[in-house]
Amino acid sequence: MAFVHIASAARARHLQVFAALHPRNDPALPEATRTLLLLGPGEPGYWTALTAAPEWRDGAPDPVDRWSERVISALADEVGATPLFPFGGPPFLPFFRWAVESGWVHQSPVRLLVNGEAGLWVSFRGALAFGDRLDLPVPPAAPCPTCADQPCRTACPVAALTPSGYDTAACTSFLATAKGAGCMTGGCGVRTACPAGRAHGRVAAHSAYHMGQFI
Repeated sequence: MAFVHIASAARARHLQVFAALHPRNDPALPEATRTLLLLGPGEPGYWTALTAAPEWRDGAPDPVDRWSERVISALADEVGATPLFPFGGPPFLPFFRWAVESGWVHQSPVRLLVNGEAGLWVSFRGALAFGDRLDLPVPPAAPCPTCADQPCRTACPVAALTPSGYDTAACTSFLATAKGAGCMTGGCGVRTACPAGRAHGRVAAHSAYHMGQFI
């Protein structure tokens, strides 16, 4: 099956291919995997679809992971792939490494992953591993080298995200204050500041949910 048809099938399920690569003898992957596609939330529409799903409404734990497992497993059956997920460990699969190796996703100046289409909102709900070597599109350009202002460097009020690393204590302490309410309800101010992600369409409720889970 061609990449364009797989990407279309993913979009129909409110998912998007954010990274694609041809791995070589990767011990973290099923044997003989020749193509790997990493899937993330497809906006607009992902959050609406997820919150209307039975996993969100049944009151059981981990609704986002359970939705991802069901939807991506069904997609894998349709396109002849093996589904993989970034949750369910330890051990956890190296989605971060795969993303960077693909050339579709990069480390930003504050070390968060960044993508030319989703900016700092890029994230992964699962992956599809294929035994066939698929023809892949040219990766989207990295957004950071042409970002003159690079607002991600200064957007955090407590400088918790820097090129030197992530100060989790400073971040969580700030989020517990009244001044941190904006990040809690609308998502991390550093991610929001990224110009590359402003057209991605991520809704505030989606970000607020994950901020709550983080805390």
